[in-house]
Amino acid sequence: MSLFHAVRGQGQPLVLLHGWAMHAGIFAPLLDALAADFELHLVDLPGHGRSADAGVALTLEDAADAVAARVPARALWLGWSLGGLVALQAAATQPERVRGLVMLAASPRFVHGDDWPAGMDPSVFRGFGSELGRDYRGTLDRFLMLEAQGSDHVRDELRLLRAEVFAHGEPGAGVLCEGLRLLEESDLRAALPGLAMPSLWLAGRRDRLVSPAAMQAAAALAPGARFHQVPHGGHAPFLTHADEVAGALRDFARDCPP
Repeated sequence: MSLFHAVRGQGQPLVLLHGWAMHAGIFAPLLDALAADFELHLVDLPGHGRSADAGVALTLEDAADAVAARVPARALWLGWSLGGLVALQAAATQPERVRGLVMLAASPRFVHGDDWPAGMDPSVFRGFGSELGRDYRGTLDRFLMLEAQGSDHVRDELRLLRAEVFAHGEPGAGVLCEGLRLLEESDLRAALPGLAMPSLWLAGRRDRLVSPAAMQAAAALAPGARFHQVPHGGHAPFLTHADEVAGALRDFARDCPP
């Protein structure tokens, strides 16, 4: 089997990759804002949503390869949160297929270290992983609350996240643990100076999961990068500020080489 893949809209191709525990349906508010300008390629990552039985391992390498096999070459790739790691992996290893890279509330390294002070405490991801077996739904809901924190529309954002998380079935605890491990252990900073395509780093100023400062620092390492901050956005700014996110995407796409 292959990953779930759906196409909406018309125009230049844009691949959308969702975050941990979610599926491509989470981008619904953004689809309405972009469908007139882009051919939107919606993919459920391995083990998530309608790709639950795709038979693809949730590693950055396997996920990037599987997505690339489904979508057009020379597309723009957008990755939100965990999806950003997959998009960055594809941009670094298959640059001929990625015309431009959009990191949406995503970082090349999600946890902090001595040389990366702006990341999350690694114990946060370990804690969610250890709690999944004891309280699956409660743990997921706590993660959703962390994603919604900071947004000036926190109740609306949390409601949308809760409505979507189980819309296409429950992701298995095993694949969720694998995703948390990717968020804790992945470090793709070394790939940034060699990126062959322009990149847009789209942050929510009130994001409590991915620091805008970390995203700005990452953008400074990549040639041809630009940074945009949604002043009142949290970790999922496309849910409550879809028009602003869409506007930044259109501006970026216009400046990308054909």
